[in-house]
Amino acid sequence: MRPALLLLLAALAVPASAQTPPTTAAPPAQPVNFTVPPAAAQDVASIDAIIKALYEVISGPVGQARDWNRLRSLFVPDAKMMPVGVRADGGAGMRLLRVNDYVALSGPMLVERGFRETELARRTEQFGHIAHVFSTYEGKVEGGASPMRGINSIQLMHDGQRWWIVSLMWEAENPKLALPAQYLPAGR
Repeated sequence: MRPALLLLLAALAVPASAQTPPTTAAPPAQPVNFTVPPAAAQDVASIDAIIKALYEVISGPVGQARDWNRLRSLFVPDAKMMPVGVRADGGAGMRLLRVNDYVALSGPMLVERGFRETELARRTEQFGHIAHVFSTYEGKVEGGASPMRGINSIQLMHDGQRWWIVSLMWEAENPKLALPAQYLPAGR
């Protein structure tokens, strides 16, 4: 037993640099070191393009599978998707989801029931490499009741090559919360 312990100690004593060969690979040209599905260039070339892609990927008829890798390609890893709503006690609550959580929780329902979400209006603020978009949406479940509306609050970052969604928070209208006129298109 003693020789085995000595071998283990000897192996642990080898410097880490001797255990792994040096690499000469350049760091990834991304804002953080991670792997996501590659994005289509046209989906991430501009703020308009990435917002359009976001709405397209979650929309579709009953039975149509969504391209969840396309959705993943729009977001930085560990990006947050945060629906906000009214709790039973009247207070506000928020669910904190990663993109894969959203896919797992909402994906089957979107395909089973069919869902389309469109942008009604948008307000964008941009400074340097960051942008914040308030995107007023209207969503409709196929064969469902009247459309639901609300606001998607989207934070974006440009890394010099493309746009990334960093976070997406949304809240739907409810009987006590109507969309203000400044977030609606004229005449709605």
